[in-house]
Amino acid sequence: MLETFLAKKPLFYEKIDYARMPRVYEKIRNRLKIPKIIHLIGTNGKGTTGRFLATALNNLSYYVGHYTSPHILEFNERIWLNGTCVSNAVLNTTHEQLLKILSQEDADSLSYFEYTTFLALLIYKDMDYVVLEAGLGGEHDATAVFPKVLTLVTPIGIDHEAFLGSTIKAIARTKLNAIQKDAIIATQKYNDVYTVVEELEAKNDVSIKNVMTYIQAQDREKIDEISKNNSLVPYLKENLTLAISALKFLNIEYKVENFNNAKLYGRLTQIRENILLDVGHNTLAAKAILESLKEFKYTLVYNSYRDKNYKEILTVLKPIINDVEIIKIIDERAESTSVMQKVLNDMKIENKIFKKIDNNKKYLVFGSFSVAETFLKVLSE
Repeated sequence: MLETFLAKKPLFYEKIDYARMPRVYEKIRNRLKIPKIIHLIGTNGKGTTGRFLATALNNLSYYVGHYTSPHILEFNERIWLNGTCVSNAVLNTTHEQLLKILSQEDADSLSYFEYTTFLALLIYKDMDYVVLEAGLGGEHDATAVFPKVLTLVTPIGIDHEAFLGSTIKAIARTKLNAIQKDAIIATQKYNDVYTVVEELEAKNDVSIKNVMTYIQAQDREKIDEISKNNSLVPYLKENLTLAISALKFLNIEYKVENFNNAKLYGRLTQIRENILLDVGHNTLAAKAILESLKEFKYTLVYNSYRDKNYKEILTVLKPIINDVEIIKIIDERAESTSVMQKVLNDMKIENKIFKKIDNNKKYLVFGSFSVAETFLKVLSE
């Protein structure tokens, strides 16, 4: 079974063999049927941009897949096709097919994400479009090896420095090098990203257009109406705009109702009247949340990995924080509770260990997919 096979592969790697995915793809490319791929790269907003686009395409009667990661509760969340998450039966049948295509050595050597990327493409073989979301990288990402009709670039910020680089320019260059020909770039927070865009257009045979190139007056009216109908906060409205620019690039007409209920779970999702859940886990995400929720104050349910700049994230969120409740996550990369408490005490933020929900408080659950998964399991007990 797929679950047993993947359990042998770690979810996190200290080092990645960037040559492995291209090498294996070259061996099996003639055995794969690749649909039209819209590739999503960037730091924040890939998941919701992809789901907006995939939902609209599906509602417009296209067969469409959306590959996203990581998942919150079930692996099936990563492979969405024609409006629903893939079934266990399809996953296991396709897993058996993929093992017949790959050599045993390659199947064993592929990382968790590399293997599941091939699995998704095999599941999506009969789709009209596949919205393919990169993992943490750009040019070296497992999703970058496939031919694409378009690349969408969401806002780029500092994240995964060990793999991508320690400056905005370095990270932007790594991510934008995944562009093959045509790309649309969302409005960026850092001018260094635009500098890299100019460098790449001068050096490579690529076209990178600003998102507003495709957005006309009637589109703005539709975006406002969709945002109102779906209660979209500002950063989700920006992601919706990027998704619509892709439809315009593809010359696909759309209607407001094509985007009904298109939000991806876990992105400022109201899971109870007094609980908001967001899987953002970097400074750029924190700034977007601050902008969206600046009129209120919350109890922040939080934890972080040691390699994340959580002090900066907490500094960004401090204006909307009443207090912090540290939720314990089972992960070897998680920061120790004692260190987290010391940081919060030094920042003069009241804190304690999370145990249960107080219905008289307003909560914001934020920090990572692990935080969201742990919190939802506690909530369901």
